[in-house]
Amino acid sequence: MERITHNVDGLVKSGTYSHVVEAGGFLFVSGMLPIDAERNIRITDDVKEATRLALSNVRRALQSTGSDLDRVVKVTVFLRSMKDFDDMNEVYRTFFGEDLPSRSCIAVKGVPGDFPLEIEVIATK
Repeated sequence: MERITHNVDGLVKSGTYSHVVEAGGFLFVSGMLPIDAERNIRITDDVKEATRLALSNVRRALQSTGSDLDRVVKVTVFLRSMKDFDDMNEVYRTFFGEDLPSRSCIAVKGVPGDFPLEIEVIATK
């Protein structure tokens, strides 16, 4: 099976991973944090704004490969606290509308950089 890696200009990459791996007609997008590297913005305190920025980064990663959010089939959200679940969901719905992908949402002991969340997705090409 052919495997293609993609790294997206303007998205933060501070580890040994690719932003997107394309394989078998699917796109596997690494966890996106609420960071806007071009404007030097890091959202660590507002989960709604953090969700908005992380999902914008996911969209940017997908669009760089010719896909978009409407092709997402699976989302995993890692929350710093389940207290933020409702606020995250409020913004999340604005990105996905009524045709929602499958999703897992879990609270984790720590998100890198002490961000309120990290979001990864699987999409079709």
